[in-house]
Amino acid sequence: MIGLTKRTPVDQWDPFKELEAMENRLGMLFGRLPGNRERKQEAMALTEWAPLVDITEDAREYVIKAELPELKKEEVKVSVENGILSISGERKMEKEEKDKKFHRIERAYGSFSRSFTIPEGTDAAKVTAEFKDGVLRVRLPKNEKASPKAVQVKVE
Repeated sequence: MIGLTKRTPVDQWDPFKELEAMENRLGMLFGRLPGNRERKQEAMALTEWAPLVDITEDAREYVIKAELPELKKEEVKVSVENGILSISGERKMEKEEKDKKFHRIERAYGSFSRSFTIPEGTDAAKVTAEFKDGVLRVRLPKNEKASPKAVQVKVE
């Protein structure tokens, strides 16, 4: 007699989990971050690529650094509207020349857009941006009122 094994719920196939795993793998292939869209903290428009960013903070300001290789500052747009900082632009693909052919293209091309909610206590009127060596630096200065100040408390 052949022994039968009882399947537990852990062993059951979940087609939705498989679809999410496939979406993550395809997303990484096309330069998007893995994970379900509803779980993302920031809104990203559907674009062909999204530049990588670092966001830092110190006592005076927030700084957003975006990697934008092979772009000129004229090809990048930075705007602040209704508490949202937006960075957008387009990286054009090289034209294939007669004596040169491409064997592999791994870098992403096309339009991009990244948007970030400006933190409370930021002075949106004083936002500045500089573009150097393929890196965009956007500085968001904090209001002086927003800076925490140390207060001496006398203990009796």
